[in-house]
Amino acid sequence: MDDLAFASATEQARLVRERAVSPVELAELYLERIERLDPGLGAFVTVCAETALADARAKEAKPVEAPFHGVPIALKDLDATQGIRTTFSSLAFAENVPDFDLAHVSRTRSAGFVVLGKTNTPEFGTTAFTDSPLNGPARTPWDRSRNAGGSSGGAAAAVAAGLVPLAQGSDGGGSIRIPASCCGLFGLKPSRGRVSNAPFVPGIGLGSTGPLARTVADAAAYLDVVAGYEWGDPFPAPPPERPFAAEAGADPGRLRVALCTDSPLGTDVDPVCAAAARGAADLLASLGHEVEEAAPDWGGDGLMEDFLPVWQAIPALYPIADPTVLTLLNRWYLEGAVATTAPAYAGAIGRLQLRARRIAALWADYDLLLTPALALPPVPVGWDTEPDDPREQFDRAALFTPFTAAFNVTGQPAVSLPLHWTDEDLPIGVQLVGPPFGEALLLRVSAQLEAARPWADRRPPGA
Repeated sequence: MDDLAFASATEQARLVRERAVSPVELAELYLERIERLDPGLGAFVTVCAETALADARAKEAKPVEAPFHGVPIALKDLDATQGIRTTFSSLAFAENVPDFDLAHVSRTRSAGFVVLGKTNTPEFGTTAFTDSPLNGPARTPWDRSRNAGGSSGGAAAAVAAGLVPLAQGSDGGGSIRIPASCCGLFGLKPSRGRVSNAPFVPGIGLGSTGPLARTVADAAAYLDVVAGYEWGDPFPAPPPERPFAAEAGADPGRLRVALCTDSPLGTDVDPVCAAAARGAADLLASLGHEVEEAAPDWGGDGLMEDFLPVWQAIPALYPIADPTVLTLLNRWYLEGAVATTAPAYAGAIGRLQLRARRIAALWADYDLLLTPALALPPVPVGWDTEPDDPREQFDRAALFTPFTAAFNVTGQPAVSLPLHWTDEDLPIGVQLVGPPFGEALLLRVSAQLEAARPWADRRPPGA
């Protein structure tokens, strides 16, 4: 059954349709693996065993109509789920149970998935490392002394360890791409507005919901079921020309690819991360694409100084009676948000939007940008909070992830692909950034790279 645990979500959906496996068998398989393997990983914060099995039994008795009928999935603990505890990894919300679903959660349920539970995230998702006083760290199954990375670290750890075939993540500054790199997965951050967060509004549109998957086909098929406009969405994305699932495997044509391995922040990049990007460049060239070194106009090294006034507002959006229960970093963010004037906040947004125009201009000359996903390999658990100064903690996150946040600012789609592994068998991802609303192109070329250098059969130790 372990082989079935690592089968793709689309393959499991086919097996259910053909009655070769039942939804109950799948749910029981993964619930057993969660109980056995997750205590050493910290991927899940809530497991819905009874309700998941009840849902699986109900689906087993019904005709197969939805595309992922009976396939298990995990949802991130930042996203409201009706009747399922949603903690935001904060002590202030330890027993919070929403009475509604976010739009993409509702669409996930409608697609036939069986929700097994909620995955680990840092408090309010405000840092690049999954760890919190409430829920503890999520660890990459490739080396459990290291953090799974990003705010979707629990989702990535769950998929990489074979605790679910597919998981939902969200990405406000890189937090799908970061854990995808740390856990050896394919992670897709869709375009701004592609997936609705209704009934909430997305602020200036930094965040986006997307999949963490072992295959490009799974990510594409998941995007098909969760994407779409909801009335009142402020950043509606144009509908795709055809289903995203049809793009995985389609010919991408001959592409112009810009390769950049220098940090947009002027900080150091570990040689193994730069080598991963250069290796991907060589692979793209061998597939017939035109690759040359070029970088966007990042607008100088001050990106994170413009990012901070907007980012620090996140904790202020939660109703918190006692801020002393928050992490040191979120207390600092909250204090900064309260102290920031409206003109200063508006000025930061304006500067970010000007940067976005300068960065996106690269795509007038190139189809894709290739960079390292991260500037460092997966870091040890606790590395991010070694400094007592929250400003230093913020700076450590930026040192780790200099290549990701810019494309939350521009709103462009981006992926992390597991194309490189260290001598210690640690995954090192590379990032591809597409043109505005260019998910189709990213899926085509990602599937081409996956076929040329497959990764789905790799399994972490003990899984």
